[in-house]
Amino acid sequence: MSGANNRLAVFPTRMTLSVMKQKLKGAQTGHSLLKRKSEALTKRFRDIVKKIDDAKRLMGKVMQVASFSLAEVTYITGDIGYQVQESVKNAQFRVRAKQENVSGVMLPAFESYQEGTNANELTGLGRGGQQVQKCKETYIKAVETLVELASLQTAFVILDEVIKLTNRRVNAIEHIIIPRYENTIKHIISELDEQDREEFFRLKKVQGKKKEAAARDTLERESRQAAEVADPTLVLDAPSDLLGGDDEDVIF
Repeated sequence: MSGANNRLAVFPTRMTLSVMKQKLKGAQTGHSLLKRKSEALTKRFRDIVKKIDDAKRLMGKVMQVASFSLAEVTYITGDIGYQVQESVKNAQFRVRAKQENVSGVMLPAFESYQEGTNANELTGLGRGGQQVQKCKETYIKAVETLVELASLQTAFVILDEVIKLTNRRVNAIEHIIIPRYENTIKHIISELDEQDREEFFRLKKVQGKKKEAAARDTLERESRQAAEVADPTLVLDAPSDLLGGDDEDVIF
């Protein structure tokens, strides 16, 4: 099998050229698709970077407001942490995950939601109820922002890795695979042209040999005909009588 491959490499054929052209076309198509995929992912990556920046700024403001709100509640009602812990049996604020397809890349997206009744509706009923409700709403907003930021950060990390991998593939196809196929095609074309020239030269030599042989045959035939015309009595195929005449060396 290796010998056949070596012969194929040394003596390329038209079929080999066709196969290499198909491979080159496939590589160019793949390069175009990966390039467009990289551009789409990069655009989404930039959008996510901007959203992350906005979410972090919002997160800082929300956490600042939440901290002041908790300080107000603590100043008015004292420490209500144990009351909250006693009243909460099941988590009301939940997070669910879903997936989003971006140019063939599955990005996880986290979504926050609430279920059940308000377990802390009686907290702060004696005093500071308004501040407690305000603190709760502020921290809910903070957790929602945190979930959104976590979703964006996860998509950021995944897109960063995928973009790097896609760009490496694009560069490999553009700078290694396509030039290699193009050089191979040029080599095959030059070899086929050389084979055509050699075949043409060989056929020309064979035709020349045939013409020379035909010319010699014609010359010999014309020479015999001229000799026969000059001396009609010339007989070339009459053998001499070996038994005729006297021969002293033969004794009977």
